[in-house]
Amino acid sequence: MPTDVVSLLQALIRIPSVNPDCSPTGDGEAAMANYVQSYLEDIGYSVTQEEILPNRPNLIARAPGPENRPRILLGPHLDTVSVAGMDMDTFGKISEDGRVLGRGASDTKGPMAAMLQALSNCQGLLAELPVAVDFIGFMGEEASQHGSKHFAEHHANEYEFAMAGEPTSLDIVHLTKGSLWATLTATGKAAHASQPELGDNAILKLARALDKLDNTLSPQLKEYTHPVLGHSTLNVGTFIGGKQPNIVPDLASAQIDIRMTPSLTEASGAQALVEKVIAEQELPLKVVNPHENPPMDVPADNPWIQKMIAANTESKPVGAPWFSDAAHLNAAGLPSICIGPGSIDQAHTKDEFIKISDLEAGVVYFERLIKYLAY
Repeated sequence: MPTDVVSLLQALIRIPSVNPDCSPTGDGEAAMANYVQSYLEDIGYSVTQEEILPNRPNLIARAPGPENRPRILLGPHLDTVSVAGMDMDTFGKISEDGRVLGRGASDTKGPMAAMLQALSNCQGLLAELPVAVDFIGFMGEEASQHGSKHFAEHHANEYEFAMAGEPTSLDIVHLTKGSLWATLTATGKAAHASQPELGDNAILKLARALDKLDNTLSPQLKEYTHPVLGHSTLNVGTFIGGKQPNIVPDLASAQIDIRMTPSLTEASGAQALVEKVIAEQELPLKVVNPHENPPMDVPADNPWIQKMIAANTESKPVGAPWFSDAAHLNAAGLPSICIGPGSIDQAHTKDEFIKISDLEAGVVYFERLIKYLAY
């Protein structure tokens, strides 16, 4: 196994782990889980894999040492988004200005490599610490979060605190928005394009309804604010309809993404608000396959957050508009935050990278935290 964090990250990047929900040709997380399992077993961890979906496991690694200690976890996700449009020949390469390139370099194989390297560097301490530092590799974070949901249901009560690996520039993200993903459909009537008056164009119905939905819903979302996170927002991300130009389309669909502040969740949630606006405006829309994720709000004075700050005094609690596995853990009663080297600005980009200096700073960060736990 690699003995330095750059080589380790290069190895992780070169293992395909695209979430199949993000790309139909995605490899899933099994190969990544197997590699990380071997790495952790080499430094004394007891590792199991829980298959959440076929060939898509969560990895659960328990630290060496007594079982009757309080437990915390480091929990990056094993999957990435699609690699479409990226230059595959650059994966794992180092640029002249000191960056490691490739999908996952920042989100979130960089934070994962920093966590793993820090655990390896602290191997001699792990069994003696008054708290067990476990490692969990979550499958499926980039879509649906099946891994963290399963873990939250079956294991959350085993832990006192969780640190999800995400590129936060080593700030402690303790506040995040929730999200609603849903498909909106409009139906019409098919007809020959030479006689469009005999049909009912679903694309036009959907487009006009979405415009009215945006004009009505967006101002209402702005009423649900947070002093750090700002207000709730709406994005229309996809639009699909029609079969060919000479057919009046009878079906069209769009996918929406609403980012929810805690106040919107407390009020009734985004789905209820969308359905309310659709009903009040009499829009010809149906909500299909809604998927709502909770926001995250861990008090900054949480004792474990204070320990993180004491170990790394330059780190500070911040909020973020995005969503992560930590929210599902927190919703299950396990206080959870996001932490890791690298910038979220690089996540999902076609030229994703992490600076080596940031990666190495991540190792130092987690080493300091682990060593601080000894006192």
